[in-house]
Amino acid sequence: MAGGDGGNEPPAWGVVGKVTCVAWIRRSGGGANRLLVVYGRAGTASSPPILDLFAFDARACTLASEPLLRIAMGEDEDDAPRAIAVHPGGAEFVCATAKGCRQFKLVSEDFSINLIAMDSPPLQSVGPQRCLAFSTDGAKFATGGEDGHLRIFHWPSLRLLLDEPKAHKSFRDMDISLDSLFLASTSTDGSARIWKIDEGVPLVNLTRSADENIECCCFSRNGKKPFLFCTLVRGNDILTMVLDITNWKRIGYKRLLRKPVSTLSVSLDGKYLALGSRDGDCCVVDVQSMQVSHLIKKVHLGSPISSIAFCPTERIVISTSHQWGAEVTKLDVPADWRVWQIWLLLLSFFAAWAVVFYTFFKHTTLL
Repeated sequence: MAGGDGGNEPPAWGVVGKVTCVAWIRRSGGGANRLLVVYGRAGTASSPPILDLFAFDARACTLASEPLLRIAMGEDEDDAPRAIAVHPGGAEFVCATAKGCRQFKLVSEDFSINLIAMDSPPLQSVGPQRCLAFSTDGAKFATGGEDGHLRIFHWPSLRLLLDEPKAHKSFRDMDISLDSLFLASTSTDGSARIWKIDEGVPLVNLTRSADENIECCCFSRNGKKPFLFCTLVRGNDILTMVLDITNWKRIGYKRLLRKPVSTLSVSLDGKYLALGSRDGDCCVVDVQSMQVSHLIKKVHLGSPISSIAFCPTERIVISTSHQWGAEVTKLDVPADWRVWQIWLLLLSFFAAWAVVFYTFFKHTTLL
């Protein structure tokens, strides 16, 4: 069991490694530490591979300067975190390493937070994984391996729903649809497949021509007409294509980043799509208009962006690269209306009409 105390100082290791992966954790309930960020860090000569857990101040839109807790993942480089997937409930997450996957549970005790490493043999024995994903309903967990092996587990029983050793040559990207029915996956050879999760079977191979490679994929999240977004390389052309998930046919294309894309991500409310380039640029796109709303040049200068994670509640992203670690960026996009702002507007509207009616009847002579 690994643990940490929110009231104690993290272990006094030497210079810690670069951030290799990141994930937001939105915990249920109110109070302090409702929004957290977990960093996976590589090892260095003076520090083992570690996990850092930070508090996030939503009002100031900043991470805490020091982690709430810090735990060692192991002693050698194969223990370094490669990817993190957080359960929608916010109480547990899975971290991938070169050896397999490890499950952690967050436990609150009084005013502290502990991180407990769970014993999960079916996850620990899967080997190196490129992709991890929880379904929106939290009932399924999927892994896509470097060896092309796809596994979909029922959560939390870890009963295998799908076990396909030859799903791909090697996994490139993976995502689960908002309704938790479908899984989309892409391969390093440019192919892409759709899987029906409950039936545990492949549904369709996405069509492509001889000069096309499908690279990154993610489903829409706004709860309206469902789409699948994919990045498409066609010769020297870099496109973002949209597919209708009722028939898996292409609806249209858009040139957004206009350079090779290394990662694709969508905000939790589905309003924004983020693309990271192989030379360190990032753009954020308004999904409704499919226009670039925010362009971040050289945020990871000269290094491929490996992941982009949207904050669940604010217009903030954390991007990572192996050379530069993690960068926190506040997006320059139109502010969202808060519930209290909508109520205030309605109250102001009714108050204004009340004043108008009062003034009208006060100055009107009734016959």
